Amino acid sequence: MIRPYGDTTGDGMVQTSFTLPVPAGRRADGAALQLAAKMGMEPAMLVHSRAMGDGHTFFVVYGRVRHAVDLGAVTVAERDFPLLTATEINTAVKRRLRRKLAIVGACIGTDAHTVGIDAILNVKGIAGEKGLEYYRELTVTNLGAQVSVPDLVEAAAGADAVLVSQVVTQRDAHLHNTREMSAAFREAMPAHRRPLLIVGGPRFDEGMAADLGVDRIFGRGTTPREVASYLVHRLAGEPS
Repeated sequence: MIRPYGDTTGDGMVQTSFTLPVPAGRRADGAALQLAAKMGMEPAMLVHSRAMGDGHTFFVVYGRVRHAVDLGAVTVAERDFPLLTATEINTAVKRRLRRKLAIVGACIGTDAHTVGIDAILNVKGIAGEKGLEYYRELTVTNLGAQVSVPDLVEAAAGADAVLVSQVVTQRDAHLHNTREMSAAFREAMPAHRRPLLIVGGPRFDEGMAADLGVDRIFGRGTTPREVASYLVHRLAGEPS
């Protein structure tokens, strides 16, 4: 059992931020402290408040909670495939598929945030790793932002894998868009012709793949090499 760390080990101190639909002022500050107390922060200190447009205030609150975390009860989606080098990835695709592995990537719906999909696909990559365009045995098509689901399905005909990035999460837009996409592919293609459906973004729960109708979810901090290794594992794995 562990407790949050703030000033001293195990003191239970946490910091949280939120916005209330109340004009900035002393009444708003009091409302923020009341909410913090109801969240179990005791004592709670208001360390920052600032007006956010007309009639809204943003707060940062610091305080102690009594809750502890049972590490033994924590479940995460472990990586179930080996992390390969670029040479190993190219060699596996060439020897086992005997053709280039085709990938289509996009941001769907109204999502215009291409930073995530570009980091995985573009040759410049992220965090010192080259993107999938760098791998000579992978063929990458990046459709960019705000791609409709029908256009994605059409563009993915004949592809081995579809990679979709979703950053906009208001009103669970990322979940709705993903379910719409997976349903469209199931309707448009028989199972044996359907590409792998992979989604990624900072607000996805990696354990929801089956519920959303996709093959894999990649969360925050995913690197291009992880995605490429997964593709090899699923599409160019060792013969059984």
